[in-house]
Amino acid sequence: MAERRPNLAEIDPIWSRIRVEAEQVVVDEPLLGGLIHSSILHHGSIADALAYRTSMKLASGEMSEQLLREICDEAYAADETLALDARADIAAVFERDPACHRFLQPLMFFKGFQAIQAYRVAHWLWNSGRRDMAEFFQMRISEAFGVDIHPAARIGKGIMIDHAHATVIGETAVVGDNVSMLHSVTLGGTGKEEEDRHPKIGDGVLIGAGAKVLGNIKIGHCSRVAAGSVVLQDVPPKTTVAGVPAKVVGTAGCAQPSVSMNQLIGVRPGEAQD
Repeated sequence: MAERRPNLAEIDPIWSRIRVEAEQVVVDEPLLGGLIHSSILHHGSIADALAYRTSMKLASGEMSEQLLREICDEAYAADETLALDARADIAAVFERDPACHRFLQPLMFFKGFQAIQAYRVAHWLWNSGRRDMAEFFQMRISEAFGVDIHPAARIGKGIMIDHAHATVIGETAVVGDNVSMLHSVTLGGTGKEEEDRHPKIGDGVLIGAGAKVLGNIKIGHCSRVAAGSVVLQDVPPKTTVAGVPAKVVGTAGCAQPSVSMNQLIGVRPGEAQD
């Protein structure tokens, strides 16, 4: 008996689902057919689609889409974790963002996701010793998406940056896995210090809109930073901090704040509100 070959849905369920959703978009909105074909259906893998989409978004009069595509293709071929992390990011956005109803949306329309994928290529360039090109990517990411991530920053997988306006992540910042942050978040320094000067964000952390986390401090696993807070000291794991300057105001309220996305202080997920 011939050995059964697994189909695309078994090998790569996220990419398979994106393709199915893309085919439906072409049916529902024919005017987007050219964009959907060039961005998704023309490609044989999610890595190829990501390279194409990133190069198209970052292209300008200073560097063509073709040159950027060659760089992105090289990155995805050299480091398979780039595409693996992108899959985790897509799943994270789909699970946590109530405005996301299809896996296709982050890849096509969500600039927070697009900025993170472009950063991942820039980070690969930085680690490969191509620092000038990495900084060029950083500049174009900031110009195209309004998100400024230093290519030396270390960011895990399963990341969601919702809305993504005015997000800043500094050079020595570290962001763990399964972190969610909203718009206008800053992971910055406190002055002109050199060396290790930016925050270290643990796994499963939720950072609310407009929060500023400053200095070489640690935000413990599965903690919450309330919207508008200014955090200047370490945050213990599984706690909620709020205020200017931020102080501990309670527990995190759940096992995975970055997944529940509950930002109400003193209220557990699922509890009724007055």
